[in-house]
Amino acid sequence: MGDSSSFRWSELVVVRDGVRLSCRDWGGSGPDVLLLHGLAGHAGEWDATARALREAGYRVLALDQRGHGNSERRPEDVSRAAYVADVVAVVRELQLQRPVLIGQSLGGHTALLTAAAHPELPSALVLVEAGPGGSNPDVQAGIAEWFASWPVPFPTREDAVAFLGGGKRAVGEGWASGLEERADGLWPRFDADVMVRSLDDNATRSFWDEWAAITCPTLAVLGQGEQGGIIRDEEYAEMVRLRPGLYGVSVPGTGHDVHLERPGVLHDLLTGFLD
Repeated sequence: MGDSSSFRWSELVVVRDGVRLSCRDWGGSGPDVLLLHGLAGHAGEWDATARALREAGYRVLALDQRGHGNSERRPEDVSRAAYVADVVAVVRELQLQRPVLIGQSLGGHTALLTAAAHPELPSALVLVEAGPGGSNPDVQAGIAEWFASWPVPFPTREDAVAFLGGGKRAVGEGWASGLEERADGLWPRFDADVMVRSLDDNATRSFWDEWAAITCPTLAVLGQGEQGGIIRDEEYAEMVRLRPGLYGVSVPGTGHDVHLERPGVLHDLLTGFLD
C-alpha cells in the first residue's frame, strides 16, 4: 500500500467505541505530526504535505476522520466532541508524543477543539482555512445543496477532476483521488447526510471560548485569491485580539484548499513555523 514516491505509507487502524479510524502512517523518527482533512475530504489530500514533512525529518500520520475515506462510513455520533475524542484516541493508541496538529477546514476546527480541551496533548497547532467561526444556521442547507449537485457517478476521473476542481486542476485532483471506483463509475467515499449532520454544532454556536483557551503556539494559514477563503477579516481580527501571539499568513492566489493549491508554499510555512 502507498504511492510510487521514495516514501510509502502504511495503514494503521484504531478502533474507538466500535468506530474504525484509518490512518496513513508515513513513518519517520522525528517529531510527530497528525494531519486532519476537512469535511467530505480524505487523508490522501495531505500526501504532498506528508511526503515533504517526512523528508524534513518528521514522523507523519494523516487520519481519515469518522464518516470519511477508509474509516467508519456511518458512525452514529458525528458531534464535534466525537471528532475530538477520535484524535485523542489516535494520539494515545499510537503513542504519539505531543504531536503537531495540522488541520484544514473542519479538520482544522477539530484540531482547534482538541488543543483547547487537551492542552497537554499538542506541541503546536496549525489551522489551514479554519477558525472559531460563528453560528451559521444556513451552512447545512448550503452543504446539502452542494452535494446534491454532484453528478455521481462520475464516468471518468477527468470528469471528476473538472467538476470538483472548479477550474483548479490541483484541487480537482485532490478531491478526485478520494473517490471510490465501482463498475458504473466513481463515487464519494462518504454519505452526504452524515456530512450534513457533522455540522450540527457549527450551525448553532461559535467556539470563541475554546479558541481563547488554547495555549500552544498556533499558525493560521489563510487563502487569499479571487474567491478568497472562508476566514473573513472580522473573524481573523477577533482571533488575533483574543490570542495576540497568533502567527498568521495569507497565501496569495489561493482559496479554501490552500493545501492542494500551493503545497510547496504550505510546506515552507509549516517548517518555518515549526523550526
